Amino acid sequence: MSDELQRIMAIDDPYLLLREVTSRLADAQQEVTELARLRRRVVQDLHAQGLSYAQIAEKAGLSRGRIHQIRHTGPAPEGAFLGAGAVTIVTPLRWDGAKKRPVVAMTDMNSGKRLEELAKSYGLEVSSGHVQVSGEVDLNRDGLVVVCGPSMSQAMSDLYAQDPVLGWEHSDGEPWALADRRTGTSYRAGADSEPYRSHDVGYLGRLPRPDGNGSVLAIAGIHTAGSLGVVQLLSSDLNTLWGQVGERHFSTLVTVEYDPATEEPQSVELLTPLYLHDEETTA
Repeated sequence: MSDELQRIMAIDDPYLLLREVTSRLADAQQEVTELARLRRRVVQDLHAQGLSYAQIAEKAGLSRGRIHQIRHTGPAPEGAFLGAGAVTIVTPLRWDGAKKRPVVAMTDMNSGKRLEELAKSYGLEVSSGHVQVSGEVDLNRDGLVVVCGPSMSQAMSDLYAQDPVLGWEHSDGEPWALADRRTGTSYRAGADSEPYRSHDVGYLGRLPRPDGNGSVLAIAGIHTAGSLGVVQLLSSDLNTLWGQVGERHFSTLVTVEYDPATEEPQSVELLTPLYLHDEETTA
């Protein structure tokens, strides 16, 4: 019996006991989920290295059937791309002058809901939050996935400024653009060009938290359709992305063709390579 369990069992106050047990059960469930994810990941990695299930079983002291079961059941390893145990999906609030209150744009709301569904499908606990109208947001939290560009938040602008390869560009009277410093290419949205085109560019990156104690998964489009396109890419190709970047800091740009009436993505593709930041800073 663990010391923590003994401590909880010794609580006399029934209400405090109920709170402590409930909290501990939630923590324990998250831990079990992440251990199962890690176990499946180890088996997959060993199998990918060329070991048979029988060889893995023999070396691990488990049955071949048990190893095969681990490989094909439980939470998939690529869920760790989004976070470990629990994630918080953050979308921006905008001021609605007609309603005289903060609102979430419909496309941002769709991005948030689809990210929540994706995270839950990988066994992650999910909560939600917002970037305030003022741009304030606490980025020093575990498991953050933030859908917000630099124009709406100074905190997010400072976060994006850490990217050694990709950056946001903006000057007075000009629309926003995303730039690839490696190639010297700037990308603009089709909605900001003549003739108009239902096309956007989205940013996806894992960047260091301001306090240096973790990472933030950042998503943004030049317009909201770009963000929704990034979410579609994650939903359809998370396994491939995870295989290439794992939990490392990275960034990439995505090109999105969308339905102009609904802003629903019709075609989503990577526009740049997946830039691994540790390789860029040491190059």
